[in-house]
Amino acid sequence: MPETKNYVDPAGIHVIAPNLKQRLSGVTSTIIQLVPVQNRLGQKVAVLGPGLPPHLPHLRLIDLWKLWRAPEGASHRVWHARRNIEMLPGIVLRDVLRMPLKLVFTSASQRKHSAWTKFLIRQMDAVIATSAKTAGYLEVPNTVIMHGIDCDIFRPAEDKAEAKRACGLDPELRYVGCFGRVRHQKGTDMFVDAMIELLPARTDLAAVIAGRATAKHIDFENGLKAKVKEAGLADRILFVGEHKNIADWYRTLDLFVAPQRWEGFGLTPLEAMATGAPVVATDVGAFSELVRTEAPATGVVLSTVGAEAMARATAQMIASPENLAKMSENALAHARSIFSIEREALSLGEQYKRLHP
Repeated sequence: MPETKNYVDPAGIHVIAPNLKQRLSGVTSTIIQLVPVQNRLGQKVAVLGPGLPPHLPHLRLIDLWKLWRAPEGASHRVWHARRNIEMLPGIVLRDVLRMPLKLVFTSASQRKHSAWTKFLIRQMDAVIATSAKTAGYLEVPNTVIMHGIDCDIFRPAEDKAEAKRACGLDPELRYVGCFGRVRHQKGTDMFVDAMIELLPARTDLAAVIAGRATAKHIDFENGLKAKVKEAGLADRILFVGEHKNIADWYRTLDLFVAPQRWEGFGLTPLEAMATGAPVVATDVGAFSELVRTEAPATGVVLSTVGAEAMARATAQMIASPENLAKMSENALAHARSIFSIEREALSLGEQYKRLHP
């Protein structure tokens, strides 16, 4: 029996987080993670739309007429959009139906916007960019607020050997991980090629690929598995599929590789660092803003994208256990001090406050 949604009265809601696409995406995940934290901080946020867990505070479409009345204790509500499809209804509610709303848009895009998107963005009362790279594509004043992660969920293992056993891995081996959707865009093939190059000479290492291949990428995944088998490494380059307890898998890692060819923001390096795993990342998305390459370094950002450069960087980092251990300490401190989800939520709260007249 499906769980009943937690519907709330708009009168007590100060911020609306619309999610008007059914398909699970990074935007959906952001809303799911952020809203409970924002509410713990007293920001009075509710979601609107499909594809969200029932435990989140939801608004009903039939209750939208109540938005003509300002919420308790404020002169307006904030409509926080993260897509074009969510900016447009906000504009209609505010400018056509004259509801007391302030419109906020968060952009993660790192490409030139269409004329339509630019028009929508110009109608916003405030614009947030998730990285400096993203901010560079915006033609309006904006504030950079980078995503954060839950450092209570993503935390180091108390006993790494036991963490490996719990996931069915060999505690005597060191593991390099690549987590996320299995597809060309995510660079899974480059990671596999890098591991095929590296592992024959490093019998102390193994690799873990965690994530799902959607229907149209199954052939891509099967091709990678065949390549691994042909290289005689099927027992050391492991495809473990999608897991809800992904933080447990991060805790098994000694090093994380983010091999993406393209990325909007990219949370996986943060999740890895929060569990104490240093990172080798391609220079896409916000990775160069997440991974520190200068002292105190938390990893390496590759200027050249390719399996050979990835294998070389991985080999260099894994070669010195002392340096890797120091990077692990740096990565954990870096993630906790700068990229906690509480910090992101507090920064959003400050942005909302600036909209009060």
